[in-house]
Amino acid sequence: MSEIDLAALTQMNREEVARQMAVCNACRYCEGLCAVFPAMELRRTFAAGDVDYLSNLCHNCGACYHDCQYAPPHEFAINVPKAMADLREDTYATYAWPAAAQHLFQRNGFVIALSLVLAVAAFIAGFVAVSDPAALFASGTEAGAFYRVMPHNMMVVIFGGAFLFAILSIAIGVTRFWRAAGPMPVTLRSLWRAAKDAGKLRYLDGGGMGCMNENEHPNDKRRLYHHLTFYGFLLCFASTSTGTLFHYVLDWQAPYPWWTPVKIFGVLGGIGLVAGPIGLMIEKRNRLQVLKSEDQGFGAAFLWILLLLGLSGLVLTAFRATPAMGLLLALHLGVVFAFFVTMPYGKFVHGIYRFAALMRHAHEQFAEHGEQVPPPKQPLPRQPAE
Repeated sequence: MSEIDLAALTQMNREEVARQMAVCNACRYCEGLCAVFPAMELRRTFAAGDVDYLSNLCHNCGACYHDCQYAPPHEFAINVPKAMADLREDTYATYAWPAAAQHLFQRNGFVIALSLVLAVAAFIAGFVAVSDPAALFASGTEAGAFYRVMPHNMMVVIFGGAFLFAILSIAIGVTRFWRAAGPMPVTLRSLWRAAKDAGKLRYLDGGGMGCMNENEHPNDKRRLYHHLTFYGFLLCFASTSTGTLFHYVLDWQAPYPWWTPVKIFGVLGGIGLVAGPIGLMIEKRNRLQVLKSEDQGFGAAFLWILLLLGLSGLVLTAFRATPAMGLLLALHLGVVFAFFVTMPYGKFVHGIYRFAALMRHAHEQFAEHGEQVPPPKQPLPRQPAE
C-alpha cells in the first residue's frame, strides 16, 4: 500500500469514527459499557487526534455492537468495534518513526519478520561454524556455553542496539500520539489509575459481562489470553533483567540452573507467550465477521513472533544439554532480533498507545468528577428502534 493510499484510508476511517461518535453522543445508551463513551461525552466535535485517542481507548469487547439499536441493518450502520479497530490499525502507521520503515512493514510485515529470523539465525550459525565449529554442536550445561556460540560483547552490541532503537522509535511515536489529542500533563494519579486499569484489563469485559467475540453471549476467553500474553511477556522481561544482574553483579554466566529466578521466570513467561498468542489467534479466527477489522498492518505477524519467541525459548531450555543447543540458540536469537526490530511497527505499540489513552481518560475523568472517578453506569433497558 502506498503512502498516499494509507493516508486516504486513515482519513476515511477517521471520518467514519467521527460520524459514529456523533450518533452515539446523541444516544448515550452505551455509556456504562466502557471508557470510550464517557470520554466521547466530553467532546462535541471529533478532530483527528480525538478519534485516534478514542480508537486506542476501545478494547474491542463487542458489547456496544450487540446493545446498539442503530447497528446494521439500521440505516445509521453503527458498528463502533469495527470502526475503532480499523482506525486503531492506522494509528500505528500514522505516528510511527521513521515513517518509511512503517510503510515497509505495512506492505511486507510478516515476510520481513520471518526473513530477519532466518537471516540472523543463519548468520550466527555460519559465524560459529567458521570460528569455532565445535561450539555449534556442543551441549550448553556449563557456565558460559552460550557465549561460545555468540560472544557476550557482540550480543550486547547487536541486540542492545536494536532494542535501544526500538525504544527511541516507540518513544517518538507515543509522544506524537499524546500531543495529537491536545496538551495534557502526565500526573502520578492518572498514571496509577491507568496502570490498574491496564493490569486487570478493566474494559475488556463489556461493562462487567465479558467479551462478546463469537456471538452475543459474553465470556472472558479473550481477557484470559490477553493476560497470558501480557504477563508472559513481563515474566520473560523479568528473566532477562535478572540474568543481566547475575552476569554483571554476581559474575555468573548463562546458562543458569532450573531453580534460579532467571529460569523460573523464563519458563513461566515462555508458557504464557505460547498459550496466549495461540488463544488470541483462535479467538480472532472465531470472531464474528461483522466485527473483524481490516488488518492492514502487522497484527497477525506480531502474534506469530511472540509465539516463536516463547516456543524457541522453551525448546532451547529443554534441549540445551544436547548437541542441538547451538542451532537452537541461533534460532532463538534470530527471533529476539526480529522482535526488537518490529516492536515499533505493529501490535506491540498497541499496548503502549492504549496505556497512554487510559492515562488521558483517567486525567479527563478526574478533572470532570474530582478525586474519585465514578463507576460505570449500567445501561438502561433497551428501547425498540423507531
